[in-house]
Amino acid sequence: MLPLILASSSQYRGQILAKLTLPFTSQAANIDESSLNNESACQLVKRLSLAKAEKIAQNHPQHLIIGSDQVAEVGGRILTKPNSPKHAQEQLALSSGKEVVFSTGLALLNTKTGRKHYGLETTTVTFRELSTLQIERYLEAEQPYDCAGSFKSEALGILLIDRIQSRDPNSLIGLPLILLIDFLYAEGVNLPLTPRPHKTI
Repeated sequence: MLPLILASSSQYRGQILAKLTLPFTSQAANIDESSLNNESACQLVKRLSLAKAEKIAQNHPQHLIIGSDQVAEVGGRILTKPNSPKHAQEQLALSSGKEVVFSTGLALLNTKTGRKHYGLETTTVTFRELSTLQIERYLEAEQPYDCAGSFKSEALGILLIDRIQSRDPNSLIGLPLILLIDFLYAEGVNLPLTPRPHKTI
């Protein structure tokens, strides 16, 4: 197996990838994550997922590199990482009582062969009606300023949610693991439960 690199310093993505019990290292890609004019959520996460993997690929010619990015969208407005209490409060107030679509892009780049895989998972989250006090208390307790949409579904953020619709719950946290498994199989990676061929003696 080629060495595996996660093009992210996100502790959330690292925790998800660790579920596969494969050895990997993490390295922040440090790219500009600003959206372009008239760029849709799906276009944005595809561009950034691939850009993160390609940035790390510049110095790792014989590796498998994972790039992923996520944005949320409500009423046609894209929500990214808030990075401040004020912005987070605005995002949660906007999401209150509404359906928010989280788009999570995933890229896997084989820098030995040049082969690329890309896919997208969407998760629809229906938020409860939230009061200003509820939002303030949640942000004070969890401070989710590094999360798209300003909440963590895997922790106290679950209190804000009425319903989640998704193929893969890992996608909402930040890494579409089911899709990644498909990509790794395509690259010939032996995952822990991969059936081994029988030997005839």
